[in-house]
Amino acid sequence: MKIKCLALTAVVVFHSNIVTANEPVVVVNQAVTEGEALAAQRAWCSALLEINATYEKEGQAAAKALAEKVIDAAYAYQMGAVLFKPTLTVNPQTFRPTRAGALSYFVGGDPAFPNDKGFALKGWKKCEAVNNAIFLDGNSAITMGKVHFTDKNGKVTTVDKTWGYVRDGAGNLRINLHHSSLEYQPK
Repeated sequence: MKIKCLALTAVVVFHSNIVTANEPVVVVNQAVTEGEALAAQRAWCSALLEINATYEKEGQAAAKALAEKVIDAAYAYQMGAVLFKPTLTVNPQTFRPTRAGALSYFVGGDPAFPNDKGFALKGWKKCEAVNNAIFLDGNSAITMGKVHFTDKNGKVTTVDKTWGYVRDGAGNLRINLHHSSLEYQPK
């Protein structure tokens, strides 16, 4: 067997523009910052409280309309499935990779999800995220910690929460992972 070697010669022409001190340097950095991740958590908590307040003042239909806007602005369902495992769900509907599943979880009223009563409609008056760790990785981030929900009677419910964030094509931060569970209560 004979092997033929073919040598190619490439000529590369470099064209250089000399940057002067007066010309701005363009830097594109789409890295998610800690501040953006924290702002997204605060916005999620604020939206949850706003959905509840809307429910109390204007009813379930108005709360649902607002929840639709919140989900469309905060979550990445328009990019594909979201890894959404909310707190108070049971098999076979534990996981909610679709927008319809998330909407039902937050405001209920969907016969396809008969166990949903509307987590956002539970009378929450305060929502606070407290992080244990934040992992920043370029155009994505993951946060993990506790979220404390205070109801109208002052009772606090604490959940373990993990959020994942990615940037969409317009540069907006969106939730692509939402895992929440009640704290373990030993007997």
